Amino acid sequence: MMQSSPLNVRRTVIWLGRLLIGGIFVYAGYAKLVYPNHNLWPWFMLKFSVSANLSTFAFQVESYKVVGSDGASLVAYTLPFVEIVLGLLLLIGWQFRIWATLASAILFGFLCLVTRAYLLHMDINCGCFGTPEPLTIMTVLRDSALVVLAVLMTVFAYQEARKAHPWTAVANS
Repeated sequence: MMQSSPLNVRRTVIWLGRLLIGGIFVYAGYAKLVYPNHNLWPWFMLKFSVSANLSTFAFQVESYKVVGSDGASLVAYTLPFVEIVLGLLLLIGWQFRIWATLASAILFGFLCLVTRAYLLHMDINCGCFGTPEPLTIMTVLRDSALVVLAVLMTVFAYQEARKAHPWTAVANS
């Protein structure tokens, strides 16, 4: 007897989530490291360029008024690398449920911070993708959509892990 197709709504959401959220995390981390300085610096200047970009990002993190300057520096100097690694792990799919859960938690934290800043009418830059981007309702809606996708992806990954894979399932004939 022929097996059913391995493609269903849950697996489609998982694949789309992996590609979109993984790609966005890699891009966001890379952008925080490189984008404020678009110039082609000689290699020996690259170190100073990344350092300047991280200092700018630390200023953006501090503008949310949640952590002090030391906490903002810690976040700014670690978050871009965490985003790149997490994005790559989502794209690769190794130990996927762990990384999907972590991505959902991080995105939910971002959503809480952005929503708080928006509701307090803070006139700050988002800091999401390295370039100065004003914090608007569109930022809140974009983060909300990403959180919904990440949570769906995580829930569906746990549901799919309970079942046998359709290509390896033995027919009950």
